[in-house]
Amino acid sequence: MQPEHIRASDADRDKVAERLREALAEGRLTPVEHEERLDTLYRAKTMGELTPIVSDLPASGHSPFQTTVDGAPGTDGMEILGQEARDLAGQSKGSENMVAVFGGCERKGRWLVEPRTNVSVLCGGVDLDLREAVLSRREVTIQVAVILGGVDITVPYGVRVINNTSGILGGTELHGTDQVTDPNAPVIRLTGTCMLGGVSVKAKKPRKSKKNK
Repeated sequence: MQPEHIRASDADRDKVAERLREALAEGRLTPVEHEERLDTLYRAKTMGELTPIVSDLPASGHSPFQTTVDGAPGTDGMEILGQEARDLAGQSKGSENMVAVFGGCERKGRWLVEPRTNVSVLCGGVDLDLREAVLSRREVTIQVAVILGGVDITVPYGVRVINNTSGILGGTELHGTDQVTDPNAPVIRLTGTCMLGGVSVKAKKPRKSKKNK
């Protein structure tokens, strides 16, 4: 018997219902869409009927953090979501430079992470939020040069962070990124030097929309 023809259990329906509840809280579904999918869920009799209900939602606790234009899987095991991500990846120029001198710089929302990002900080700060970002490649490098300042990096759960930075009266701290063992997970490689400053990397859940705050 094909898997999609197997009868769905109450436990299977409960798992789908929980994912729909999370999607509503994350702002991925409107209240109306949530109710419509719940109605479909409780009418479903087979596993094949359950799958389409959540097929356009990322796995629980993950954001649609995508990699490469060639269809490589992202943190949730899904392929690139739609034309928007493909268009962004197609705009890659190979590298990007971010500079914060006695000031600040930030990137957040939907943006393209180049294969190499150079971050230079002097008595300032840089904030990079990658939870909704699109990776131009499965592995990208962020090279830092931090003097008397800091770089804060936020990544979605499921991303592997490799720290190759060196510190002089400073350093790099990783929070919540040491549990990733999936060999297919996207990789953020950190290189460079921190002098009297530091880099902080934290894994967090996707940002909630304002209407759900």
